[in-house]
Parts: sequence; C-alpha cells; structure tokens
Amino acid sequence: MHLGLRLLFGFFVIAGLAAFFILRVFVAEVQPSVREVTEDILVDAAHLLAENAAAELAAMPAGATLEGGAFAQSLKRYRAREIDAQIWGLHKRSLDFRVYVTDAAGRVVFDGGHGDQGPATGADYSRWRDVARTLRGEYGARATREVADDKGSSVLYVAAPVLHEGRTVGVLTVAKPVRTMQQFIDRAERKILVAGAWLLGLSLAVGVGVTLWTVHSVRTLRRYAQQARAGEDQPVPALPGELGELAQAMGAMRDRLEDRGHVEQAMRALTHELKSPLTAIAGAAELLGDALPEADRESFARQIGEQVQRLRELVDRLLELSKLESLRAPAEQQPVSLRALADDLLAEQAPALRRRGLFIDWRQRDEASVPGDAEQLRLALSNLLANALGFAPAGSTLVWSVVATADAVVLGLRDQGPGVADYALPQLGQRFFSTPREADGRKGSGLGLAIVRQIVLLHGGTLRFEQAAPGLQVWLSLPRR
Repeated sequence: MHLGLRLLFGFFVIAGLAAFFILRVFVAEVQPSVREVTEDILVDAAHLLAENAAAELAAMPAGATLEGGAFAQSLKRYRAREIDAQIWGLHKRSLDFRVYVTDAAGRVVFDGGHGDQGPATGADYSRWRDVARTLRGEYGARATREVADDKGSSVLYVAAPVLHEGRTVGVLTVAKPVRTMQQFIDRAERKILVAGAWLLGLSLAVGVGVTLWTVHSVRTLRRYAQQARAGEDQPVPALPGELGELAQAMGAMRDRLEDRGHVEQAMRALTHELKSPLTAIAGAAELLGDALPEADRESFARQIGEQVQRLRELVDRLLELSKLESLRAPAEQQPVSLRALADDLLAEQAPALRRRGLFIDWRQRDEASVPGDAEQLRLALSNLLANALGFAPAGSTLVWSVVATADAVVLGLRDQGPGVADYALPQLGQRFFSTPREADGRKGSGLGLAIVRQIVLLHGGTLRFEQAAPGLQVWLSLPRR
C-alpha cells in the first residue's frame, strides 16, 4: 500500500471513530437533557398552580371536589385556548399540560384531563409515586407509560404540595406527554447528525490535504535523494518544518560526501597527471648531472621548463576550479553580452589564429545579454576557445554563433578537429578527462572544460557536446533572466 493511502486510511479511521463516539454521546444525551429541562419547567408550573388552588382546596368540604370551581374553570379555559406558536421554526398547536389535584388522603378531587383521557376524579392516587412522596414531604415525580409496550407514550408527572397556613392540604400534579417534546428531540438529533457529517467530511478533506502535502514532501525528498545518487547537482528542496530540516541535513550530508568523493577522485587523477611531468623533470635533471653536449643540455633544460610550466598551469586551473566549486551562485549579477565577450577574445587571440592559419566563420551574431558575472563568463569562453585551438588543424575554420531566444542565449563553437568518440561525449567537462591531440598525441588535463561546465552550472545554464562532421560542436546555453 502506498504511503499516501496508509496515511489517509489511518487519519480517516481515527477521525471516523472520534466522530462516531462524539456523535453517539451527543445523540444519547439529547433526549435525557430535554426531559430534564421539561421536568424543571413542570416543577415551576406545579408550584405556581398549587398556590392558585390552595385557598379553594382548603375551603372544600370533606368528600367534595374542585369540579366547577374557579380553579377548574380557569384550567378549562386554558384547555380551550387555540395557539400556533413558532418555536425556532417548529409549530406548537396544542396545550399539553394535564393537571390533577388530590386531597390530603390522596383522593383525586380534580382532574383536568389530557387528550382523550377521561377524568379520574374520585380515584385513589395515594399510592402513586408523585402523590405519595409529596404527602411525605419529599420531591414527588414519576414517568408512566400510557401504553405498556410503547416508550413514546411516556408521560412525565411532577407534583407540588398544596399548602395552607403551613400545612399540606393536598397535592397538585402537572403532567406532560413525552411525545410533545419529540419533535424538538428529533430536530436536535438531525442537526447533530448533519453537523457530524459536515465535521467528518471536513476532517476527511483536511486529512486528504495533509496527506497530499506529506506525500508531496516525502516524494520531493525521495526525488532529491535519487538525483543525488545519480550524481545530478540539484538544489536542496525548500520544505517547511522538520522535513525542511531533514532536506537541509541531506543536502549537507550530500555535500560532505561529494566533497570527500571529489577529493579522493581529484587526488587519484592529480597523482596520475603529476606523474608524467615529474618523471620527465626527474629524468632530465638526472641527465643534466652528467657531462653533456651544450645542445643536449639546453634541450633538457627547456624540457624541464616546459614541464614546470605545465605543472604551474595545472595548479592554477585546479585552484580556479576549486574556487568555482565552492560558490553557490555567480559572484556578481550584471548584463553580459556573449557576442561582445567572444569578439574580445578573438581579437586577443588574433596573432595565434594567424600563425595557425585558422579562420573564423560567424554563422549568426545576435545581440542579447544574460545576467551573470562577466569575468567568470569570459573565463568560460576563453577555455572553450583554448580547447578548440588545441584540436583544430592548421588552416581549418572555427564556426561561431550566438543565437538569442525568448528564454536563453545560446553560444555555439565548432572546430574541425578529430572529434570525440560517442562513448566519451558524456565525460567531457569532467576534471582530468581529455582526449589526445592529433598534432602531438599529448593529452590535456581536462580542467579547462571542467571550469567551463562549473561556470555554466553556476549561471543556471547547460553545456552540451555533439559530434560534428568533422570536429566537435559545443553548445553553451545561458538563461536570459
């Protein structure tokens, strides 16, 4: 299973279980809470009505009832009222209180009725919980089903003592069917379920977003690691938080490993490059210790000088390349014309070109600038030209071009030398890789093209080599912005 699917599945399971249990708790608490609030209201109503019935009940003769009295008439008028109350969008069209009063012995002396239920006047309610507890001076309440097997038929009964001159003369009970509250309970549950569905959907959307971001960041790191393993020089990806710190640590580790690898490779290649001139110097110096003709002595001394110069150039180029490799961006950023740089270099090398009988053929000379360091770009073109001069046969032509596009400026240089085998093209630009010159069979250090490649990389460009017939075609491309 992919990382993204595992993260999303885990997030969804956690969010789903949390939402399920939270919704279950909320839904389970709705009905009891509504009943508790209703019971609280019934307590207030029972005590209020008990005060209204107190005087009439206290004055009632033994065995009589409250039927037909002022209290009964007021409740009858209450039952006859027509209402249409909108309570938060729900319609209440009936008055649902049932009120009955018992005397001090628990006999019903008034029953206001409720719905199709007939009056219970004269019945003995002394054993009902609401009446019995109230007569004992306790809080009396009960919930009774009108239909034994139907939970929805439950009725809440709350009683209050009817007091007169400090003594309990009876009990007044207010009842309310649970079904009259059900629409409010159902609406609350629907709202909770809808809100829960939105919450779950929002959680899922957040989970998808977090998963996509995490997977994208991890894949960016993986791609960077794969590019590093392949030897591609890519910038450290910009990521926030701990992933960004991990990317920076990976970049630092890569730099250290590359530095170590470069050092080891450079030392091996440098040792190989130094062997030839040092061997020549040692051999010439040993021969100079013997008695030699003057002509031979001059030849060996000249050979030592040439090899020393070769070593000096090797050291200078190594230092220049090392300095370039330590940079992360050009030292300066200013508009530079590649055509103007090429013209200046060709003017400086005009004497050497004439001695070799080399010709310059400009195929295209667009005038366009690129942002960069003028000195570094001049060094790059100088090394390109030096490489072409080293392989171009006498009397041949160097073909130049500067082509400007919307996004880049491309400089092309082609010599008419022996060219390079296909297998060697990808290795051009690596330090200490070179091919033998046709004229004398000698190989260069390869540092010139390595310097060119490093400068091009610093400027965000590309360096490409192609076979030509005859010779080698070099394309140097730099972005215009």
